[in-house]
Amino acid sequence: MLTRDELKGHILTILAEDFEFKEVKLDDNLHDAHGFDSIDAIELLAKIEKMLGFSLTRAEKEAAMEIRTVDDILNYLEKIQNGRTV
Repeated sequence: MLTRDELKGHILTILAEDFEFKEVKLDDNLHDAHGFDSIDAIELLAKIEKMLGFSLTRAEKEAAMEIRTVDDILNYLEKIQNGRTV
């Protein structure tokens, strides 16, 4: 299980390298500040699955639709990790 700091490092790296975000803040609204759209969200979920080493359930993917900020992503990932016994 990854710590919040490890998750943050991975997510910020993905956003910088794969989505070319610059200077992302944890409370930035990803859509408003960086033009993040639903296609980007699908790509990010695929990268999250690869990072975590398992597929997300339909319910977990649906819960991701509430994500607006990097902080939301981190909370989401912590909740998923805590709900799983790998």
